[in-house]
Order: sequence, then structure tokens, then C-alpha cells
Amino acid sequence: MTTCRTLLALFALVLCAAVFGVRTTTAGDGFQPVLPEELKMTAEPNASGATAVVLYRQVDRVDDLHTPHEYNYFRVKILKDEGRSHGDVEIPFLKENETIVNIHARTIRPDGSIANFDGKVYEKPLVKAKGVKYLAKTFTLPEVQTGSIIEYFYTRDFVEYGVTDSHWILSDELYTRHASFSLKPLRTDIADVRVRWSWQRLPAGTAQPKEGPDGIVRMVAANIPAFETEDYMPPENELKSRVDFVYSIDVPADNEAKFWKSIGKKRNDQLESFIGKRKAMEQAVAQIVGPSDPPELKLQKIYARVQQIRNTSFEVDKTEQEKKRSKEKDVNNVEDLWKRGYGNGSQLTWLYLALVRAAGIEASGVWVSSRSTYFFSPITMDDNKLNTNVVVVKLNGKEMYCDPGSAFTPYGLLPWEETGVKGLRMDKDGGSWVTTTLPESSESQINRKAQLKLSDTGDLEGQVTVTYTGLEAQTRRVELRHSDETGRKKYLEDALKEYIPASAEVELKNKPEWATASPALTAEFDVKIPGWVAGAGKRALMPVGFFSATEKQLFEHSSRVHPIYFEFPFEKVDDVTIQLPLSWQTSSLPKPISNDGHVILYTLTAEDKKGTLHVTRVLRVDFLQLEQKYYPALRTFFQVVRSGDESQIVLQPGAAAASN
Repeated sequence: MTTCRTLLALFALVLCAAVFGVRTTTAGDGFQPVLPEELKMTAEPNASGATAVVLYRQVDRVDDLHTPHEYNYFRVKILKDEGRSHGDVEIPFLKENETIVNIHARTIRPDGSIANFDGKVYEKPLVKAKGVKYLAKTFTLPEVQTGSIIEYFYTRDFVEYGVTDSHWILSDELYTRHASFSLKPLRTDIADVRVRWSWQRLPAGTAQPKEGPDGIVRMVAANIPAFETEDYMPPENELKSRVDFVYSIDVPADNEAKFWKSIGKKRNDQLESFIGKRKAMEQAVAQIVGPSDPPELKLQKIYARVQQIRNTSFEVDKTEQEKKRSKEKDVNNVEDLWKRGYGNGSQLTWLYLALVRAAGIEASGVWVSSRSTYFFSPITMDDNKLNTNVVVVKLNGKEMYCDPGSAFTPYGLLPWEETGVKGLRMDKDGGSWVTTTLPESSESQINRKAQLKLSDTGDLEGQVTVTYTGLEAQTRRVELRHSDETGRKKYLEDALKEYIPASAEVELKNKPEWATASPALTAEFDVKIPGWVAGAGKRALMPVGFFSATEKQLFEHSSRVHPIYFEFPFEKVDDVTIQLPLSWQTSSLPKPISNDGHVILYTLTAEDKKGTLHVTRVLRVDFLQLEQKYYPALRTFFQVVRSGDESQIVLQPGAAAASN
């Protein structure tokens, strides 16, 4: 869950204040001239083999309270036939924070003539997660061919009073020849709003951003390498060439320790004001726990009760009219929340803190930084990145982190984004830095159990039970919280089909528990796999990797650019039993495999128990991030996994067995 950021609270106090000028932009009102050498261009020496390159890109951002916006301009040269796909343009945006307007586009044919875009712009969903819809404006440019130049410009309109920080993302999927960036920072006489900036991975020879006499910050860059996307890599924002701007109000930014002490005191005051209803909380906790309950049982009961309260952060977003019709009042403190029976995720987590303290158990509030988009470091002095909250409880001399305000998160766990990250633990003196715990791989499993029969024709048929536990269950419940029963059924059936390395008929037979934070999410299926066993003369061959499809092409590339990154440690545990037809015999079984890479483990065993085959497989990952230099070893490990999964059990069908 995401908290309202620091600046928004102050901006709300100056809604009626006059802010600088009317909306302006340094960008031109139309397309820029095309150079003859751009039309003649057939290759880019600095991007060998590129199918297309960005010739010029421009980003001009204006931050103000009422009409924050950003102008974007792209000119792209199509160098090869494969590059024509870039004529299908996608402009991603966050629906809650911004809209895309004023789209103009055209294709410049190789002879210099123009084909203007006058088609339809569509909107399609990209990702849905954490209550935020990621959408894209999409359109297709006309007459795109090798040698063409495509160009388009548009404006991002951000929500009013929505300025908290700004970014220039230099990296693009294509190599960029030239780029220009500008920012008109937020200015107001009502408060001392300060802007500062930092950068990472700027292209060689790029001069750092500089503020001009007109107050606008500018930067030009050239020869920006294409950004390469890889499976299981850290968040893109952590890897791209970028400049980050941070706004702060009346907070010194010249000394890291002083900065965070000031932020810590302010946030602690806000927290104590919100939870400071001791009498109301004592009355509430008396309704939840018994006086003789041991401390851990009290924590569990309070946790479960808080998760029963309506969590507005995980609901479908309402329109302004719907909000007015519902007449829901603001929640100003934990007493309001308890009485009204609803609150956002951050407020519910603070309610848990208040109730735990009222139960006589030591606990503290912690502001942490989600690692879904960035990796936080205090040195940046950007308090906006402390964007979610948890509670640390002291139990039996040990500390445990909890976040009941994050829907479907089981007691004793945190959402993966909040694990293994730095946080500012609140106290009256300004707080102290802590690091949240990381769950064990055994706490988040995909457990797949199959009871199958093999027919004389080589088909497999039977029942499969897939149980997701811990964060494997929580992430799926969050992702599908707005889906209907049909959508969830299809999701689970498709997931099982993806595990099986053959065409399979799959039907979900039970109704899994989606609405709670139960540690397990269990799905039961009827399964049929035609032709699982292949004949070879008097023999029949059966692969042992029944659920191995998702590892078949994992880490196959010979080289790696980025570190390897998993969201959380996990285990896949498979238990497969296959009953052979009468008179069938086992000729040979693969040797047991135990490949222990310390932070990763793979085991496989196959046994014949009087006509019934039993295969067990475990894949365990116990790390979050692995440096790129260890990729060759990881790749070798997964080659062993694939080799083991593709090994065969050799069978003798009935007639062959009888003749022998």
C-alpha cells in the first residue's frame, strides 16, 4: 500500500494560492525539419545490427501545482525490415496519475514525402497490480518501410497537485543518437520548495544537468545505448540511465543525518497523532483478545481482525461522483477507522500498531521503501521513496514484521516488495534505520502433487493438486482480486498447462479460497495428457520432468548484461505417482540427482514401487539478487536441471514384457 506523499499534504494547504504563470513548454508546436543525411542513413555505426534507432528525442517537463505536464518528441529511423514493428507505437501511462493527450504522428517515406497519421488511437491495459492500472495509448503509423522515418509527439498531463518528484529516463529500447531534456521546477511563494537532482549511468561525455538563469534545468545527451531487457532482472528504473529530481519543503538537504532526523521527527509526530487514541483502542482490543491469551495468540487475533476491515486501497477505484454518492468521511485517526469500518492500507497497518500497543505488546511503526520499482538508499535523501509502512513487534525477545494493511498477506509475512529493504523505525528522536526480514524459501512454495494412470496407448490421466503457499499465494490473490470466478478458473488452468511440457487437457474441480489471507491457495484438477509416453521399438520412453516446462528455456543465453533478480526466495516441490498398465515393466530409471549450489538446489529421484512409478523433484531458490559475474555458474546449474528433467524412464509395454 502506498501512503500520501509528504509534499501533497502541504500542497493541499495552498490550493487557492497563485502559482507561477500559465502552462508553457519549451517544445515547438509541430514536427521539426528532417535532415537529408537522416533520409540517406542506412546504418548506425555505434549500434551494429540495429533494426531501428532514435535519431532525436526531446522531453520538456513543467512542474506546477495545477497543470503539471511533460512534452515528449520521438524521431525514429527504420533501418531494417524487422524494425518496421516500431511503427506500432505504445505509450504507457499510469491511469491514476496521468493522461496522454495531443498525440500527433507521421511517417516520412525514404523519398522525403509525408504520410500523416489520421487513424484511431486505442487504449489497452498492460499490467494490473497493487491497485494501479498500467495502460498504453496505441496506434499504428501508415506506410512504414525500411528507410522510413517515423516521428510522433504527445503530452503527459499529470494530476493536479500531483507533483512529488520528477525524472528524466534517458534509456530507451532503441539506441538514441541525440536527446534533449528540460525541467521547469515547481516554484511557489507560499513555501520554500527546494529541488535537487542526482543521476546514474549517464552516457560517456554527458555534462551533468544545469540550471539556467531562467530557472529551467537542462541537459543534452548523445549516443545513449539501447536498454536490453532480460528475464529476471532488477527493476528497470534501477538499471537505466536517468536523472532524478527531488522536491523538499523546509528540510535541510546538505547533511544526510540532519535530513533524516528531521523527516523522522515529522513522520513520528504524524503517526502518534493518528494512533493516539489509547482509551478507544483498549476498548477495541478487549473485543478481540482474551486477558489470558498468550502474546502471540493476541497478535494473531488482532491481525486477523484488522484484515477483516474494509481495505479501500485494494478496491476498484471509484469516480469522483461515486465517491460523493457514497458520502464516506475522511479517516483522521484510528478511532475514526474503527468506528467507520474502513480505511486505506496504510491506515489499517497503523491501526494494528495501535491495537498491539493497547494489548500491552511492544511495537513500533516503520516507514519502508518498496523495491518493486527502485532500490532505496538513504544517501539520496528522498523521503518520497519511503512509501509504504509496516509494524515491527517484539515477541519472545525477537522482532517480527507485520503488514495487515497489505491485503491477503498472511500473519508473519510481508508482501515481497517490503522484504529485505531499509526502513526508518519511528521514535520521538527521529528514528533509526532497520532492514526488514526476508522469508525462507520454504515459506513460499508451489507444491504440485499428481496421482495419474498410464494407459496402454501412452496417455496419462488423473488428478493434480497445486498448492500455493506464502507469497506465492498472496501475489496471486492480489493479482486476481478483481477477477470473477471464470477469470480465476482460467488463470489456474492456464498456469497448470504452462507447467506441463506437453499439450494437456485441464479442468479445475474445486473452488479455491481467494478472499482471505490463508497461508495456502489450493487448486484441484482433472488432467489428461495424450501421448505422454513415446514408443521406441519394444520400449516406451517416459520423461520424468512432469512439471518442468517453465525451466526449459530459463537462462539459455550464453551472456548476461544485468544481475539476476528474483522477487522472493521460493521452492517448487513436485510429487508425481504414475500407475503403470498391468504387465508393463520398468527397464531402467534415471539416476538420482542432487545439485546443491548453496543458494540454489535441484533434486530429482525416480522409483518403481511394484508397477507404480514415483517421481519427486525439488527446485529451491534462496537468493534475491546475483551479480552478473555469477551468471555462467547459474546457467550451468540450469543446464543440469534441464538435463535431469529431460531424462527418461524406459518401460517395456505388456507384449514386450511377456516376450522377454
